[in-house]
Amino acid sequence: MSIRSYILFCCIALNICGQAQDSTSFRLVKTFRVEASDFNVDNLGNVYLLLINGQLKKVSANGDSLAVFNEVRRYGKVRYMDVSNPLKVLLYYSDYGTIVILDRFLNIRTTIDLRRLGLFQVKIIAQSYDNNIWIYDELESRVKRIGDDGKLIDQFNDFRMLFDSVPSPQYIVDQNKFLYLYDPVKGIYIFDYYGTFKSRIPLTQWTDFTVINTVIYGRDSFNLYSYEPGSLHLERFVLPKNMSGALRISIMPNNIYVLHQNGLKVYAYH
Repeated sequence: MSIRSYILFCCIALNICGQAQDSTSFRLVKTFRVEASDFNVDNLGNVYLLLINGQLKKVSANGDSLAVFNEVRRYGKVRYMDVSNPLKVLLYYSDYGTIVILDRFLNIRTTIDLRRLGLFQVKIIAQSYDNNIWIYDELESRVKRIGDDGKLIDQFNDFRMLFDSVPSPQYIVDQNKFLYLYDPVKGIYIFDYYGTFKSRIPLTQWTDFTVINTVIYGRDSFNLYSYEPGSLHLERFVLPKNMSGALRISIMPNNIYVLHQNGLKVYAYH
């Protein structure tokens, strides 16, 4: 850890002390009684449920069925699902290096075989600001942007030339003209769209990382966190006991979605 990162870490740690919010901030507003292994939520409030029977089901905020994709297991296990653009759903199968692109009705638009393109170690992908796709090539230690045809559009500088210890991001989030890479061991790396490195924030051991506007969110087993870069103010919200053991949590602007083995619950929070 650099001296600058260490100082930043100490400042954040000091600011968080004694600032935990009470868990009564969360109010249950909706329950989806489904058996799902994963899910995601788009910016229209539609929920995409990866059911244990192998279906991907799209439902409205009220629970009405909108579309179904029955070929989820065709390429193995879904590693990541990006629904940030409701008109273009991305499913990533990392074991086979395959991206499946669906339309809003969950029909297959196209597939991208990354291995045929010489990309053999891509851990994570994300929708880009211009409707293309971000990928992180671990073999070359580069962020790359590719089109729906798999062709390279541009790429960042080699991270081995930028950092003493190369990050291994588990999340990529394109938000508000910046690209956020999250490595649970090393923290948050922020870049602009041209690949210029802006900062590293040493907040580690989070899961379910996301960014809404300029605020960064994540959680651990007991707390939900929010942090706005530059503020040195990390807010911590104690998660209610009924959220413990969640398979996954998704944080949206007004709601928090909590997946358990017996269903998905939606809470309002303030």
